[in-house]
Amino acid sequence: MIKQSISLGRIFNIPIGLDYSWFLVFALITWSLATSYFPLEFTNWPAAEYWAVGAVTAVLFFVCVLLHELGHSVVALRYKIQVRSITMFIFGGVAQIASEPPSAVAEFWIALAGPLVSFVLAGIFMLLQLVTTGFEPILALAQYLAYINGTLALFNLIPGFPLDGGRVFRAVVWGITHSFQRATTIAATVGRVVAFGFILVGVWQMFTGNLASGLWIAFIGWFLESAAHAQLSQQYLHNLLTGHTVAQAMSRSFALIPGNLSLEQLADEHILIAGRRFFVVEELGRPIGLLTLAEMNKFPRQEWAQVNAAKAMIPIEKLPPLQPETSLSQAFEEMERAGFGQLPVVAEGEVQGILSHDNVMYFLQTMQELARARN
Repeated sequence: MIKQSISLGRIFNIPIGLDYSWFLVFALITWSLATSYFPLEFTNWPAAEYWAVGAVTAVLFFVCVLLHELGHSVVALRYKIQVRSITMFIFGGVAQIASEPPSAVAEFWIALAGPLVSFVLAGIFMLLQLVTTGFEPILALAQYLAYINGTLALFNLIPGFPLDGGRVFRAVVWGITHSFQRATTIAATVGRVVAFGFILVGVWQMFTGNLASGLWIAFIGWFLESAAHAQLSQQYLHNLLTGHTVAQAMSRSFALIPGNLSLEQLADEHILIAGRRFFVVEELGRPIGLLTLAEMNKFPRQEWAQVNAAKAMIPIEKLPPLQPETSLSQAFEEMERAGFGQLPVVAEGEVQGILSHDNVMYFLQTMQELARARN
């Protein structure tokens, strides 16, 4: 199975990954700097020097983006919030934080930390310009990175959720209203307004002859609007699920398999015949993990006869703990964050059921049908 990102190691025990889309934007930034920005600002360099300085600047730009995300992450760790990973990709970088901040103050400082890091970096590169006036390649690099870090900080402070500025705005509203849900709804709605503003400006620029810039601005607006709309949808779903428990939505029909069962036997005797797609792996009568088709497919088909379920499964200790009385809203959010389509529900060391995305959607559909029947 092909990994979606390249591991770059860990910083503060946070896994750092490089998405393959990064190489595309790295090439575009290098090309833009080497053929347009640097030749206009600094003349009479050899072509190879433009490309070399462009490539180094592009790499340092992403180092600055990584430091921006580390700013968010370090403050999140200060508030005892787990940071799952930081991934660099085509739009820059994203820190995967395991849970929402515990308070409005925490949200405020976590959101503000990234732009503050970028402002500090902009200041450092501005100072570097003062001492490198006699060496143009370093001066060019410092000039661009000062500008881009300042721009990155200002852009992120726009109060359009989910930008950092939108999260700062949510923190302020949260502090005033004392309601995280209400603050999220207000911030996401304002974020959509800001996003539509970007789209309108982009369309206007396209019609006034600035096609490339207009397309880019409109694309940013579309991206922000999609993210804000997704946040509103998630909040609406959260509101519907609030007050209900995992026990109300989970399925009590699931398959238990021994850990020594080979993947080949599993495919032949359970998947192809019964049509099941996930299994609880047990040993000595206790659950030890969850096995899905995705985990099975990480092993080549010709090895399935030699690989058993215990080797292919996700160990139970690596799965978010769900109990029958767990809030359904909390459970669904945890599934989304962890990237699991289904999770076992365990009580007193025994599996009571399985909660999947389909279970949650069916539960919501049933609730809506019952509401219509009452009306």
